[in-house]
Amino acid sequence: MKKTLMDGNTAAAWGARLSRVKVVPNFPITPQTQVIETLAAWKSNGEWNGEFLPMESEHSALSAAIASEASGARTFTASSSQGLLLMHEMLYVASGMRLPLVMVNCSRGLSSPITLWSDHNDILAMRDSGWLIFFAKNNQEVLDSIIMAYKIAEDRNVLLPVLINLEGYILSYTREQALIPSQSSVDRFLPHYNPKTILDPAKPMSLGVPAIDQDYMYFRSQVHKAQLNSIDIIKSVCKDFKKQFKRQYNLVEHYKTKDAKIIFVAAGSICTSIQEAVNSLRREKIKAGLLRLRCLRPFPKKDIQILNGCENIAVIDNNISPGLSGILYPEICSAIENKNISDFIISLGGKIIGRKEFEQIAKISLRKKGKFWIF
Repeated sequence: MKKTLMDGNTAAAWGARLSRVKVVPNFPITPQTQVIETLAAWKSNGEWNGEFLPMESEHSALSAAIASEASGARTFTASSSQGLLLMHEMLYVASGMRLPLVMVNCSRGLSSPITLWSDHNDILAMRDSGWLIFFAKNNQEVLDSIIMAYKIAEDRNVLLPVLINLEGYILSYTREQALIPSQSSVDRFLPHYNPKTILDPAKPMSLGVPAIDQDYMYFRSQVHKAQLNSIDIIKSVCKDFKKQFKRQYNLVEHYKTKDAKIIFVAAGSICTSIQEAVNSLRREKIKAGLLRLRCLRPFPKKDIQILNGCENIAVIDNNISPGLSGILYPEICSAIENKNISDFIISLGGKIIGRKEFEQIAKISLRKKGKFWIF
């Protein structure tokens, strides 16, 4: 392995390159543009020999990705914010056609007002689209998750597309130390793509056919079943990845939760700051812990049941569903029986929040339950 400094966008490009993607339809949008710029530079230099397809919009980029994947080519693309929303229609086409393509989202707050900084409303607007959805904590995880995503998505019991989220600017433009696996080691882990069905003029077939009466419900039920199937596949792929690369991943990540009197529940890179708050709180004799949601879809219901034994739960929502609450909060509430749970809306549009604010959140949660905005 090669150790180097790289930002999240470069890590995403490396993940695609090492996965031997054949086609990258693309359209630039801040803060995702560097992902495709890196792939374009490799294409120009002869370091990557896939097809680089500049498109006229994000909608067109995902449409081309769907066509590419349907023709049997391992395909990758990326977007952010308004661009991801422009793709929304095609997300359902990709999952409905059971196409195992992979896309990275560099999350960014939605306008208006306009912001270039990150929150999770763009990616969470896609949670019902049928895609598997993962949140990366750091740049190493961005790279690793893309490689694992293809192995998960291409499993015959899954065959669904995957969205991998990293925060814009926080990860996309921040350089961290990361390991680049050798191509040979990735080739041993991720086999050559052998699609179950492809569009081939020599063997005509249809994908995305019209459905009437109960047929449509049957197809949607199959997407749901594939999501549930993916839980065991994800765990198996993570186990294989650890054997090959010595790095551990799972559906969720626990940090000092076993004896915790208060557990934070959160997703994404903000979890690194929460871990520091947990350490600081424990020095104050407050037994805090963190449950990080690495995988949002499929929803890891069985893996969060430790929350039922906790006296205080603080859900950290880097998003808002106006008129209700944060988006993660009702999902956690529906999955556990514990009612000692509070919701904290934070960092919309990228407002900086760190260890001290999370210490404050813990102390609020210990005093009372409710829904709070942390400005």
